[in-house]
Amino acid sequence: MAIEKRGSAHWSGGLRDGRGTVSTESGALKEHPYGFKTRFEGVPGSNPEELIGAAHAACFTMALSKELGDAGFTAEALDTTAKVTLDQVGGGFAITAIELSLRGKVPGTDEATFRGIAEKAKAGCPVSKALAAVPISLNVTFG
Repeated sequence: MAIEKRGSAHWSGGLRDGRGTVSTESGALKEHPYGFKTRFEGVPGSNPEELIGAAHAACFTMALSKELGDAGFTAEALDTTAKVTLDQVGGGFAITAIELSLRGKVPGTDEATFRGIAEKAKAGCPVSKALAAVPISLNVTFG
């Protein structure tokens, strides 16, 4: 069973003075602003790296909940932050690291068991797998 979800972006203008919006199929984001200043200068709005971070944190946390359930545990609380690092590489930019920070409260388990289950969830998380390098296709329509 394949599940397909969509996100979209609109942009107008040049790189530094242009403005964009991002939207999600579900409507959770609807024409939410992003741009050069929100990405590089700390102006309010969103940017691709924080969206990747939010997606990764959400996916990993769901995967962890599944793995905990498979091991007979139920989390009281799981909180994950994904820090996405964008660095200048060569003549452009690249995401060079993603650091997942997890805080969990899981009755009946110990730290070593929890760490092991979290590592398994990180390896099995679909977003972790995608960010490890999945083929990306491009369909272009011009005009």
